[in-house]
Order: sequence, then structure tokens, then C-alpha cells
Amino acid sequence: MQRDTPRLSIVVPCYNEETTLPALFGRLEQLNTDLLAAKLIAQPFELILVDDGSADGTWAAIQNVGARFAVTGVKLSRNHGHQKALFAGLMQAKADVVVSMDADLQDDPDAIAPMIEAYMRGAEVVYGVRGCRETDTWFKRRSARAYYATLRRLGVDLIPDHADFRLMSRRALKALSQFGETNLFLRGMVRELGFQSEIVTYSRSARVAGESKYTLRKMLALGMEGITSFSVQPLRMIVMFGFAVAALAFLFSLMAVVAWAGGRVVPGWTSVVLPLSLLGGAHLIALGVIGEYVGKIYEETKRRPRFIVDTVTSKHAGHDTIVAPQPIELVRAG
Repeated sequence: MQRDTPRLSIVVPCYNEETTLPALFGRLEQLNTDLLAAKLIAQPFELILVDDGSADGTWAAIQNVGARFAVTGVKLSRNHGHQKALFAGLMQAKADVVVSMDADLQDDPDAIAPMIEAYMRGAEVVYGVRGCRETDTWFKRRSARAYYATLRRLGVDLIPDHADFRLMSRRALKALSQFGETNLFLRGMVRELGFQSEIVTYSRSARVAGESKYTLRKMLALGMEGITSFSVQPLRMIVMFGFAVAALAFLFSLMAVVAWAGGRVVPGWTSVVLPLSLLGGAHLIALGVIGEYVGKIYEETKRRPRFIVDTVTSKHAGHDTIVAPQPIELVRAG
């Protein structure tokens, strides 16, 4: 199936990216020219910049951008987190296909052209996958491999070395809008759609400016989000661990009875303290895992909005306004 030349929206979540935006605008200006020259887009693309409660001059930079393509600025009321800011931008998009990418230009804009070609061949979702991780630290490379391996063992369907650089068709976005959860893990949610997909590999560059906003704490939180949002295996592992501990306790009890019957009981605190410590630690771990799931249930049942939009601005520089469907209306499950 060969599709018509699409209209394109590019969604970029921004959090304290004042120093990176000038380079981003310049690079996307060139990308716009290249895509039009290659007849891969029907008209200059729409750039959607989502300010996720930045504390620097990010919003001012978004408002002042002058470009040869349409620019929509979405200012959230506060910092809601990367995944929710990205989702807000996706739901604001109006074009036939939408590409999401980061503001630091680590996601290679040149990969967007082969993504569009894959869409025109029939793909509904095209994943940008890193061909190498040379720009990452040793710790980040090792932890990323361990994370993807752990998720596979837990039954979570993810594409290794894929973050949030992807193309989605209008059809895929409409389906994504029907996911009603408050806790968002888009890498897993998009895979759940099940539409025809392709992979485009690219070389991940270093940040053009500034520092990464994904601290170790945020990366660990995102990792936990992925596990608890798409797998109940940790709960089942607790059950298996409980059976194993119960079996050991039963064997220990048999040993104690045999020792008592043989008159070999030696008074001491070790036989009391060690089992209590083991069981106490096991109980706390189990309660912690169960509590994580209960906490998610608590957040989901409140049905609070995922994000709140403060302001939306729109600029059209020297060309007709994009005529397209209205932004996707969110459909809440239940």
C-alpha cells in the first residue's frame, strides 16, 4: 500500500531547554526545507513545543520563535513530567503523521525522512532505534541493557534502545487516545496498539547544549513505571518467594523437632534472630511491591486529569493554516 504525501507534525516536550531551542529551530528549518524538496511532506510541517513547567526562559523562546513552518506552543500549568508533556503534545497534533522527539537533538532529525517513507509503505508506527550508545556513559549503557533484559523476562513488550523518538499515524494516535490510565509509559502503550510497524536505526548524538534532565532518580522512576504498568510478574514472584520461604521454614521446624527429640537443643539467640530477620526483610520487600501496585490503583481511581494546559499559542509564518482534523479528544476508559 502506497499512501499519499502526508502532512507532518513534530512534537517536542521541553523542560528548561532555553539553551537548546535555538539549535533545534535552526536544525528543523533545514529539515523542513529538505522534506519539502524530497516531496515527503505535503506542506511545511507543524512544530508543537510543550513547555512542561520550565523555570528558565523556555516559554519566552517558544513564543518568540520565527520560522518557515507552523509553530504551536503549549504551556502546561506546572511540571507534570516528560511522559505527560509528550502525551499533551501528541493529542494537540493536527497532521496525518506525528513525530515525537527530544529538544536536545540527540534524536537525529535526518531519521524522520526514512520514517515517513516507512509510513507511506503502510506502517502505522515507526520506531527510532539507536544504532549505538557511544555517547552514553558506561553505567548508562550497562543499566539500559539490564533494564531491557529484565523487562523481557517479566513479559513486557518493549523495543530495546528505543526511547520516545517515533512516528505515529493519525489512526495510531486515535487508538492511543483511548488508553485511560493516569500513569503513562508511552513506550509500552504504543507497543500495545499492535498496528503494523517498522524500525529506523539512527546514530544518537551528544546534547547540543545544557545537561540531561533525566537524573538517576527519574530514570529509576521511569523504569519502575514500565515494570508496574505492564507486568504483574513481581506480584507472582512474591507468591513463589513466599512458598520458598515457607518450605525453608518447614524444613527448619523439622530440624528443630528432631534436635529436641534427640536432646541436642542448645539455647541461643541465633536460631531465633536469623529467621526473624529473614522473614521480616521478606515481608517488607513484599509489602513494598504490593504497595507500589496499590498506589497505582489509588491514583487511577481518582481519575484526575493527566495534565492541565495553561496557554496555547499558534504561529503560521507566511503560509496557509493547516486544514486538518481537530486535536484528538481524549476518551476515558470506564
